[in-house]
Amino acid sequence: MPTNPLISIITINYNDKVGLERTIKSVVNQTYQEFEYIVIDGGSTDGSKELIEQYSHKITYWISEPDNGVYNAMNKGVLQANGEYLLFLNSGDEFFSSDVLEKNYRNIHSEDLIYFDIQQIFEDRTNIHQFPDEINYNTFLTGTIGHPTTFIKKKLFNKIGLYDETLKIVADWKFFSLAVIKHHCSLKKVNTVLSRFYMDGISSTNIETTNAERKKVLEENFTEYLRLNQLENLVSELKKSRLLKILNYFGFLTNIKKV
Repeated sequence: MPTNPLISIITINYNDKVGLERTIKSVVNQTYQEFEYIVIDGGSTDGSKELIEQYSHKITYWISEPDNGVYNAMNKGVLQANGEYLLFLNSGDEFFSSDVLEKNYRNIHSEDLIYFDIQQIFEDRTNIHQFPDEINYNTFLTGTIGHPTTFIKKKLFNKIGLYDETLKIVADWKFFSLAVIKHHCSLKKVNTVLSRFYMDGISSTNIETTNAERKKVLEENFTEYLRLNQLENLVSELKKSRLLKILNYFGFLTNIKKV
């Protein structure tokens, strides 16, 4: 494995041996191997540590010790990584195919964030989720870009900081929104599927906590954008009103069209 690789792949895990094995196999069986692989385990007691030891010859760095949650574990991975770009493929996630890195590593250069599409795995179906080609504030009001499908230039963590460990679910969403909206980082969309994501994780099932954390982040960091969004919604509703249409018809509200 290279000393200064282009890519560092980071997997975090806690008591998910089945998902962890799926992820590890997905990584170590890639036809492109010019990356380092980091596994951060939170002191699992379900055999995960023994599984990591089984694959340790394929893993650049690993540790199994208690941590303070998902984002504490991810921050440990960031601090250990030597790659120019970091990709988080956490326990249970997997690459879309064994040659997906070989087909796409040439797309990974220059930009701060390079993101791909994702395959979502539900209990009874699968779905290809295509992220938008253009990302802005409105993107983060209702969604985000995919964590297991986004290569993050490591230098961004020096500029923005590590993941916010006070958040339980949306610290990655906060990081992306700060990178795009506050720091105007460069972006590149690659229109192909990179990874599979199983829709049974905490962020997929705990919608109430997710929304509450997002609201907190928006209010603390993006007050001006919230006000602008509220104004846009008000104008949109006004434009729908019958009275406004009549006034606009007679030329009294020509400026509204410029809003």
